Amino acid sequence: MTAPVFVVDRFDGWGSEIVLDGPEGRHAVSVKRLRPGEDVVLTDGRGQWVEGVVKAAEGKDRLVVMDVGCLVEEPPAQPRITVVQALPKGDRGEVAVETMTEVGVDAIVPWAASRCITQWKGDRGLKALAKWRATAREAGKQSRRVRFPEVAGAATSKQVAALLAKADFAAVLHESGDETLATAELPAAGEIVLVVGPEGGVSPEELALFGEAGAGTYRLGPSVLRTSTAGTAAGALLLGRTGRWS
Repeated sequence: MTAPVFVVDRFDGWGSEIVLDGPEGRHAVSVKRLRPGEDVVLTDGRGQWVEGVVKAAEGKDRLVVMDVGCLVEEPPAQPRITVVQALPKGDRGEVAVETMTEVGVDAIVPWAASRCITQWKGDRGLKALAKWRATAREAGKQSRRVRFPEVAGAATSKQVAALLAKADFAAVLHESGDETLATAELPAAGEIVLVVGPEGGVSPEELALFGEAGAGTYRLGPSVLRTSTAGTAAGALLLGRTGRWS
């Protein structure tokens, strides 16, 4: 898919033309400076999308798209890859979400690990979650995806353990792992859940809890990656090994 991607809320009642306005229309007209005759893709970010051609750019925030083709639905990829991401410091969380979205991760679960310096509480937590979700949306558009990753609410360690227990393959990235993720036996379908710990590492209590839920510990490589880059590197490895990048 090579045409630029823009998001619409829904496709109910759409016809041969669709008007893109608001922030998306402003981005298309004033930032991307699209002109009549250029191809675009419109998506709801949940797998539905259409192709069209720019008919007119009006004012600063209104794009009229014509020759809208048939509505296409991209099925969820298999196996589905979920990354449980411990909360990093500062803006490293948005960096992690952005790059994991770009490589193709399907879902991201923020995790309030015991050793996280950052903690999401009250309004601050809601704002941080909104930033992660907005980052996933924008990165999804930039990487020209039509199914953006789901960003869940912040999970506790017990909630992460419950998620791991339901997975077809569950892994915790940890330097003490006896196996490497590059040689692990992976399912061809179903759910892969990968846990990325915080800067201070996954605590022994959390490792035990996740182990009881069926998660193994795996090394990613000879070096220790930052929490904000480990999920991206591991996601890319899994996407290649499962054939989703073939």
